[in-house]
Amino acid sequence: MTTLEQLSQTTRSLYETVVHSFDSLSLVDLNHKPASDSWSMLECLEHLNRYSRYYNPALAKAIAQNSTGNYVQSITYSWLGKKSLEMVRPQNMKKHKTVKHMNPNNSQLTRATLKEFLQHQQELLQLIRDAVKADLSEKAVPVEFFQLLKLRIGEALEFVVAHQERHVQQALRVKQQLAQQAAA
Repeated sequence: MTTLEQLSQTTRSLYETVVHSFDSLSLVDLNHKPASDSWSMLECLEHLNRYSRYYNPALAKAIAQNSTGNYVQSITYSWLGKKSLEMVRPQNMKKHKTVKHMNPNNSQLTRATLKEFLQHQQELLQLIRDAVKADLSEKAVPVEFFQLLKLRIGEALEFVVAHQERHVQQALRVKQQLAQQAAA
């Protein structure tokens, strides 16, 4: 299985997980916060929405500009790409401070957050399909918080998917904590 196939499979799995795990919950439950400084399930998804609002268009532009017939499907990693991926991998349980405009803490969120997340997943799946025609090793995706730095197309796609995995797992842990509190 290629990396793009793996990313597509993971993205579809995240879509299904969010539909099956959160769609039936009440708005009160979706906004439940285990602690005042932690995020609710919807805040986890809103954080991802904020990143998707930036990275989906940036990836679309990079893929379109680098789909010239010089297809390089293997992903090579820059120092920045390796560091970025290591930070967001779901296995890395270390908390990281997010930049202020990406932090949804204490936001008033509705079911529209879920709908937007699912829409972004559909867009991402299309971007991954489109990336088959692109040079994945091209440094073309500006980093959101410092746009002078650029990620390669392949590593940016992998970063986005790993980041989503990390925060969907966080939302699932919040759901589990809520269930444990209700059972106590």
